[in-house]
Amino acid sequence: MKAAVWHGRRDVRIEDIPEPPSPGPGEIKIKVAWCGICGTDLHEYAAGPIFTQVNEPHPVSGKMAPLVPGHEFAGTVAEVGPGVTSVKVGDPVTPNPLIADWECYYCKHALPQLCEKIGFLGCHDDGGFAEYVNVKVETGKETIPIIYKLPDGVSLEAGALVEPLSVGVQAVQAGHLLEGETVAIIGAGPIGLCTIQAARTAGARLIIAVEPTAGRRKFAEDMGATVVVDPNSEDVVQVAQDLTGGLGVDCSFECVGAEAPMKSALAVIRKAGRAVVVGIFEKPALTDYFNLVFFDKTITGTFGYSDHFKITLPLLADGRLQAEPLITGRIGLDDLVEKGFEELLTNKENNVKIIVSPTL
Repeated sequence: MKAAVWHGRRDVRIEDIPEPPSPGPGEIKIKVAWCGICGTDLHEYAAGPIFTQVNEPHPVSGKMAPLVPGHEFAGTVAEVGPGVTSVKVGDPVTPNPLIADWECYYCKHALPQLCEKIGFLGCHDDGGFAEYVNVKVETGKETIPIIYKLPDGVSLEAGALVEPLSVGVQAVQAGHLLEGETVAIIGAGPIGLCTIQAARTAGARLIIAVEPTAGRRKFAEDMGATVVVDPNSEDVVQVAQDLTGGLGVDCSFECVGAEAPMKSALAVIRKAGRAVVVGIFEKPALTDYFNLVFFDKTITGTFGYSDHFKITLPLLADGRLQAEPLITGRIGLDDLVEKGFEELLTNKENNVKIIVSPTL
């Protein structure tokens, strides 16, 4: 079958590799329809290995590079292994790409994203940039579902965006956002845009999107931001206070993973407000702890999702969340490097999500 294979930094090759075998107990084989390019995929291509398993096999999957990348994907069930009862051949599905041991404290408490042996399809086992992929969906020990059937009204294209949208849904839940509250989203990249949609769906009455690039500010407006702010030319804190009677917003979401946006996320909230950190930081960052303590503010970190696909899918089905506006490109697997990775690295401002089909 045709697949993209990660061999190293800037070394992703389109190859003809063996199709996965018939699925074993608890496994299914998925015929991939669409797989989204994630920021993680870009980091692994441009600067990896970061998360990709190298040097020794992953303790749960038993796999290591070279691997097929891609963890945001949807397709149809092609084969079902012994003991699988949750889906059948022909079902449209998307998997939770987490790899967990289902034995540690966190797995037993339905927090597999914090598993002591955490892994992801595409980094620690073969992922979705291929015609077919086998996924272990029933272990007898899992505390949340691993495979999700797409409901009526959710296309296979939209199914490939359930994963990033679920990050936004999880972030809004972590912020305990209430209907009628005010929020600031710091950073309007793909995850920031998904968080804007999730905040709008949760009933936020004011959504301030803070983003330095004009193209992404336009995307933020399209996703439902009430106000967009360029932090290079406007005082973000002053804008927030002017729009909230001098208070500041109830909750902020840092969706960049850098020191300056984190300082903004803390400064822009009111006294006793909440700041949720969604961005992945590449190095330690300083922040204003006097502001945090003296004004009784709260910082919460959130990583990925647990069983949030089950919340995201109905919201997609009834239109409260929308995948289509996030898709800025559709390409075939042969074009993954030039029209996918390189396009996103050099033209971030005009792109959100490029999705890839192995059959185009």
